[in-house]
Amino acid sequence: MSTDFQTAREALGARLRELRAEAGLEGKDLAAKTGWQPSKVSRMQNGKQTPTREDLTAWAHAIERPDVEAELHGLLAGLEMKQRHRSWRRQLAGGHRGRQEIAVRQTENTKAIRGLEISRIPGMFQTPEYARVIFDSNAEFRGIPPTTDAAVETRMRRQEALYDPGKTFRFLVCEAALYHRPCPVDVMAEQLDRLYNLVGQKRIELGIIPFGAQLRRTAPHAFWIYDRRLVIVETISEELWLTGDEDIQLYERAWDWLAESAEYGPPARRLIGRARASLDLT
Repeated sequence: MSTDFQTAREALGARLRELRAEAGLEGKDLAAKTGWQPSKVSRMQNGKQTPTREDLTAWAHAIERPDVEAELHGLLAGLEMKQRHRSWRRQLAGGHRGRQEIAVRQTENTKAIRGLEISRIPGMFQTPEYARVIFDSNAEFRGIPPTTDAAVETRMRRQEALYDPGKTFRFLVCEAALYHRPCPVDVMAEQLDRLYNLVGQKRIELGIIPFGAQLRRTAPHAFWIYDRRLVIVETISEELWLTGDEDIQLYERAWDWLAESAEYGPPARRLIGRARASLDLT
């Protein structure tokens, strides 16, 4: 849990405690008026539990202060925003391995992953050498400990899910990712070979969006959809975790529209093969 999120939750709890005290109520009194266990009141006041909007409405009415309901809802909205925005500076302070372990757990708990990548190969399909370059470069860019060996090992462990019969993976990759080369040419050649061989595998649907494709909507950024419960979007400075129904539906529509313009099967292989042939391996 991020420090920013916990600090905001404690601030909300302090405000709840202040309002209860102003109303001349003990914690047990407020619990009796709301029908809650006293421990629930204590946890919310001490920043140990995140209240719902309904909890805050009940709190405001229990202390006979309906006028503070909007204020409390506003504090909760700010708290939720901090939970959605996850700073890379905080997440990667100790290197990449911790975030990769989170990715492993998310994948273990997901049956269907859909993703879009604009200019790099999806992590689920990366070779160890390609992943190593990506991690090394990002560590240098952010000035963080390199922990590359552990991060690569964890990313490869995550890829074991590709062979789980209970999971499906549907990815869209813009053709630019086949040509943008963050690594030595021999590493890129091996990476394209792996991508070529993944086309048509069971439980893996890989679509390549060609340079000349007509799009109903252009692709603004990469994103990953986990079942129908979570969308993760990466920016340079932070990672967004979106769980609202409207957000998820919007990203599902974006994915569906882009999927209409992708090439699959043999045409996708031809696009990958063309990029592979363009590499100068001499």
